[in-house]
Amino acid sequence: MELDPKRYAGKRLLRREIPLSTNVLREALQHQHFKQIPTLRKEKNSMYCNRCNATQPHLQNIDCQICDRTHLYCRNCIQMGRVSSCESFYEWSGPEPDWHIHDKPCAWEGELTRHQQIAADAIDQTMKQNGKLLVHAVCGAGKTEMLFQGITTSLRQGKRICLATPRADVVRELLPRFQQAFPNVTVQALYGGSPDKTGDGQLILATTHQLLRFYQAFDVLIIDEIDAFPYHADPMLHVASEKAKKPTCASIFLTATPRQKEKRQIAAKTLPHVFVPVRFHGQPLPVPASKLCFGLHKQLRKGSFQKGLLHWLHNRRNPTRQVLIFLPTVVLANRLQDEAMEVLRPFAQKILPKREAETLIRTVHAADKDREAKVQAFRNREIAIILTTTILERGVTFPSVDVAILDAAHDVFDEAALVQIAGRAGRSPADPTGEVIFFHEGRSDAMDKAVRAIQDMNRRAKRL
Repeated sequence: MELDPKRYAGKRLLRREIPLSTNVLREALQHQHFKQIPTLRKEKNSMYCNRCNATQPHLQNIDCQICDRTHLYCRNCIQMGRVSSCESFYEWSGPEPDWHIHDKPCAWEGELTRHQQIAADAIDQTMKQNGKLLVHAVCGAGKTEMLFQGITTSLRQGKRICLATPRADVVRELLPRFQQAFPNVTVQALYGGSPDKTGDGQLILATTHQLLRFYQAFDVLIIDEIDAFPYHADPMLHVASEKAKKPTCASIFLTATPRQKEKRQIAAKTLPHVFVPVRFHGQPLPVPASKLCFGLHKQLRKGSFQKGLLHWLHNRRNPTRQVLIFLPTVVLANRLQDEAMEVLRPFAQKILPKREAETLIRTVHAADKDREAKVQAFRNREIAIILTTTILERGVTFPSVDVAILDAAHDVFDEAALVQIAGRAGRSPADPTGEVIFFHEGRSDAMDKAVRAIQDMNRRAKRL
């Protein structure tokens, strides 16, 4: 009996996740290729989930149809498959997988700017030393390309690497870029609904939730967008990222908008960091303008666009740029959809005059089953205007867009979100001056902080 260690090593799997017959699995257990561990453990009179480390109140009783008994299961990580106390996890204990030592893994032939190269060298050195590093780089600085040097070095050493990010959209966008940059490396993308489920690649791109499936799997773990929801506010995902690391592992954290926790660690010099305050094309970040709109909330509740937005659309400096209109809720996005098709159509037809009018304007949000296709169509300039929630606030790149935020003072738009949204504009060297505007009915602290943060990064870039 021969089993591929790459398929099973570095994971804690439920029985239904192991594609082996009962006889083959029994034989593998006899040969000590797998070991069974409890799904729940008891510590100091409390029960804990061995996948996500949750305890009460996340552990609840269930009348189990498998064993016909009442027992505990974990609700906290149920989106990854139910963990019940009557089952076991299976952990690989056979031979260690032999990951390929690549001679020339990277085919990317681009050149880094001076500031990118400083960050790339710091990342490379951290990976070599199995250290920890925060990379603070402004939106559009080219964080992905800065990683290539260190990943190349790690692949030459036969290491296994994971880049995890909170958003599935980002994973989908990164996959073709990494496949092109590392054509002879097994690169896999894991996210909810992803076609690839095996997770046996040497270079894994995954949502942070997918890290729950791994245990002591990676020599290098890169967490992108550490400030993003849900990663920054979910202790379960921090547990998952720590468990996914091998005992000796390099940790790289990427962000354009560090939270207070990281800022304090940087100030206390307990977290090594490198700062890239300038975009790869050298142009400053677009500074958001603000427009006070009396009666904005009333208009939005009625499902109507405020005149201020229409006036801005009419007077944009470049009327051929596509437009991202950010809204605080899915309910509001759906409410405005019909109105958008009528009121915004003249502006959309100026952007893409040769496209069919019915396809010019679309709405997208996290629960939209056609989200991936719509985002790709927007990227292909087949859609002129997208109404979106914060699902597109980060990790997606469009070459030439203007950005509007309706009800920018809403609680959902914190400082980090507003900075990230502003960062969608001006990302291309061919069009680095996109417009960003906050429409509001009363300013918020987050709006002011976001503008100051962008201005500060631009000032720091000028001094370099």
